[in-house]
Amino acid sequence: MKTATPLHYHSVIRMLGVLLLVIGFAMIPAALVGLFYGEMREAGIFTATIIPCLLAGLLVVKLFNPAGLRTRQREGYLIVTLFWVVAPLISAIPFLIAGMITNPIDAFFELCSGYSTTGATILSNLEHYPKSLMFWRSLTHWLGGMGIVVLATALLPSIGIGGQTIANAETPGPTMSKLTARFSDTSRRLYILYAIFTVAEAVLLMAGGLSLYDALIHTFGTVGTGGFSNYSDSVGHFTSPYVRWVITAFMILCGINFNLYFLLFQKRFKEFFSDEEKRLYLGMIGGFILLITLDLLGQGGYTSFVNAFSDASFHVASIVTTTGFATTDYDVWPAFCKTLIVILTITGACASSTGGGVKMIRILTAIKYVRRGFFLKLHPNRVINLTVNGKAVGASTVTNIVNFIFFFVAVLFAGTLLVSVDGFDIVTNFSAALTCLSNVGPGLNLVGPSMNFAAYSNFPTLVLSILMIAGRLELFTVFMMLSRNYWNSDRA
Repeated sequence: MKTATPLHYHSVIRMLGVLLLVIGFAMIPAALVGLFYGEMREAGIFTATIIPCLLAGLLVVKLFNPAGLRTRQREGYLIVTLFWVVAPLISAIPFLIAGMITNPIDAFFELCSGYSTTGATILSNLEHYPKSLMFWRSLTHWLGGMGIVVLATALLPSIGIGGQTIANAETPGPTMSKLTARFSDTSRRLYILYAIFTVAEAVLLMAGGLSLYDALIHTFGTVGTGGFSNYSDSVGHFTSPYVRWVITAFMILCGINFNLYFLLFQKRFKEFFSDEEKRLYLGMIGGFILLITLDLLGQGGYTSFVNAFSDASFHVASIVTTTGFATTDYDVWPAFCKTLIVILTITGACASSTGGGVKMIRILTAIKYVRRGFFLKLHPNRVINLTVNGKAVGASTVTNIVNFIFFFVAVLFAGTLLVSVDGFDIVTNFSAALTCLSNVGPGLNLVGPSMNFAAYSNFPTLVLSILMIAGRLELFTVFMMLSRNYWNSDRA
C-alpha cells in the first residue's frame, strides 16, 4: 500500500518569505504618501515596518532554495490560508503603532476586510485619520482583489513554487483558467489588465474633479470590488453624477470574468457576447435596477425618476459586485428593495472576477440543474444534458457546486449563531454574517451603510474576520485546515 507523503513545509515557509517581500514593497507607496503630506510620524512607522519585512523575507527566500521543493494541492491550501491570515496581521502593525486602532482584534478585522475586499469597518469619522494610513487601508483592496498569490507569481515568477497549484486554492471562482502555458505569464497578463482598469478609472475620476489621492482611494475600492472610502458617507460625499456613474460602470466591469476580456483582445467577439454567465449577471443587474427604481418611486419617497434610477443603479452594481460603496442609506428603503439587496449579496459577481458571493456561474448551473429536474419529471426517459456555453457540465462539477451552495448556507447560519452572542437583533446578526461571508461590507440595521461593525465585541469580531477570509477563499480552502485528514499524512 502506498503511504501518503507528509506536508512539504519548506515550500510553505519559502512562500511566507515571498509574502513578506510583497507586503514590504507594497507598503512603500503608503510611506511616500506620508512624506508627501508631511505625516513624518506615520512615514517613520511604515519604514520601521517595511525594513524588517524585507529583511526577513529575503532571509527566508535565501535560506529555502527552490531547488527540490514540491508544491502539491495539499501544500497549496496551507500556503493560501496562511497568506490570508498572516497578511492582515502584518499589515495591521502600522495602525496599531500609530494608535489609529488600539484593539489588535479590531485591527485584524479591518485588514481582513481590506485584503478580502469586503469593506466592512470598525472605524468612524474617516476624514480625521492620517492620509498615509487610509491609503494603505485602501491599497489592500487592490492587492487582495486579484489575489496575493497571483500577484506574487506575477512579480516573482522565479519563486520556484507551482503558481497554478496554489492559485487554484485562492482564486475567486470555481475555476482558474490558464491563459498561457506558464501560470506566471497568465498572472502577469491578468495584472496588466487589472492595472489598465486601475489607471483608466483613476484618470476618469480625476477628470471629474477628484484629487489624485481621492481618485486612487476609490479606484482601489472599485477595481478590487472592496468598498473602503476615506469619507464617512462613502461615495455619497461626491455630489457629481459623473463621478458616481464612472464608479458604477467600473464596478460592473470588474464584476465580469476577467478571462472574458482576453477574448475581446483576441477578437473572439461571439464568445464574449454569448457567455451565459455574463448574460445572467448583466440581466440580473438590469432587472433589479428596474424593480428597485419602480419601488423607490412607488413606496420609497422618491419623486424624481433620475434620482431613483441613479441610486438604484449604483447600489445594485455595488452589492452584486460585492463592492459595498454607498451613495445613500439604503437601509431606509422599502422592504422589497432591501430583500432584493439581500439576494444580490448572496449571488455575487462572476467567477474569476474580483467580486465575492456564491458566484453567477454557480447560480446559473443550479438553475439549469433544477430546470433539468422539472423536465425529467415530465419526460423520465428523455436524455437531457446539462450544458453551459455549449459545453457539457460533468456530474462531479454539479456535485461540487451543490456542495458549495449547501456549505455556504451552513457556514452562514453557523456564523449568524456565533455573532449573536452580543445580543443584537437577528437582522443585524444575519446581515453581518452574510455580508462578511460574501465580502460585501455593509449590511442592514446596526451594520447598515450609515453604521459600522464597532459595536461587536472581540469574539464576534474574530468570527466575522474568519468569515471574510473563508468567503474570499471559497470556504473549502480555510475549513480544510480543521480536518484531521488534512494533517494526517496517512489519511490524506
